[in-house]
Amino acid sequence: MKSTDLFLGIDLGTSGVRIVVIDANKTIIHSDNISYPSGLAVCSDWESCCIKLITEIPSSIRNNLKACSIDGTSGTLVSCQKNGDPISEALPYYMECIEQKAKILQLVPDNQVDMVGSSFARALQLISQNGMNSILRHQADWMSGWFIDDWRYGEESNNLKLGWNPIKSCWPKAFANLAWRESLPKVVKTGQVIGKLSSAKARILGLPQSMLIIAGTTDSNAAVITANPTPEEGITVLGSTIVLKRFVETPLKGAGITNHRICDHWLAGGSSNAGGAVLKKFFSEQQIKELSKQINPEVDSNIKLRPLPFAGERFPINDPTLQPILGPRPVSDSLYLHALLESLAEIEAQGWRRLVDLGAEMPKRIVTIGGGASNPQWKRLRERKIGVQIRRSTNPPAQGVAMIALTAILNRSILNDAKNS
Repeated sequence: MKSTDLFLGIDLGTSGVRIVVIDANKTIIHSDNISYPSGLAVCSDWESCCIKLITEIPSSIRNNLKACSIDGTSGTLVSCQKNGDPISEALPYYMECIEQKAKILQLVPDNQVDMVGSSFARALQLISQNGMNSILRHQADWMSGWFIDDWRYGEESNNLKLGWNPIKSCWPKAFANLAWRESLPKVVKTGQVIGKLSSAKARILGLPQSMLIIAGTTDSNAAVITANPTPEEGITVLGSTIVLKRFVETPLKGAGITNHRICDHWLAGGSSNAGGAVLKKFFSEQQIKELSKQINPEVDSNIKLRPLPFAGERFPINDPTLQPILGPRPVSDSLYLHALLESLAEIEAQGWRRLVDLGAEMPKRIVTIGGGASNPQWKRLRERKIGVQIRRSTNPPAQGVAMIALTAILNRSILNDAKNS
């Protein structure tokens, strides 16, 4: 690997796209972002945003790009032709397909996939809309295919919600009987080279055709990588939902638990349905910021809530019928926000206890990423409820997938040196 080699990371988020270019020392030398013109469901926005951001990278940087890796929102699924042309808009990760519940139980009776909030439910919805001759790809996988003009592949962490088992490296046995089995991707590991940039895309983007496309990961996993936790630290993502993650020696087993294999390391955790999305049902971002200043995080609100956005929970309690408790609402808006933040902190604390019960070590410190990480009152409430110190990481997820691209090239260089020695 040359000292001048550079690495591109692309983060396809809920509201837009961010890119980061790093050098061999993992230092960011270029960063930019743009919002989707039409929204997360429109695949052409993913494409146009990437084109705009990449073509505006200075040519001195573009010409030295060695590899690129991409993350996307976990669970956003699109139905397309084998040549990648979308047949309809994508179904976003937050869309539930309740009408598919009975069909899921019929097709996969042993509960090997999640229910109405899973990619499997969205897959059934897309198949019913667009037929069985289409292929199904998650957001990051579709965009990776766009760069190489080959949509055969899917990265394994992006396909967990579709049913992929990373421990056994296979789809559930019940999938063998699916009429649309051929719609599923050929699954590859994070960090695997999936192809070179196509000549057509090289011309459009002004990039070297030798640039390699590396299988990326989900947006939350990319955020974990860029946060660079120590072995004693755990990760909490405070976004639309609360996600807990912890690097472990061996995968954890339990209802609502996911195990991602990230470059030969296991990242285990769980995702609650509760999170920032519930707060936004009652308050604007500005209101949350102002009302939080009136909260004393050293005292309890004495209001017990269960701030779920809808019925059903995945983690730390796995109960599809669990009901939200969002009242009674006090007259004081700041007291109500206090109670909501406190209840979310209790869910997080319960989540860490759940992971410990399943075999993970309790973190000695928690690294927080996501929009909620910037709220100091919430941070202190969480420290009190969980009983550990918390630090914030503001490194962008795009840097995390750029690091995946860098690691892939480093590993290839080491392998080549070993072969030539």
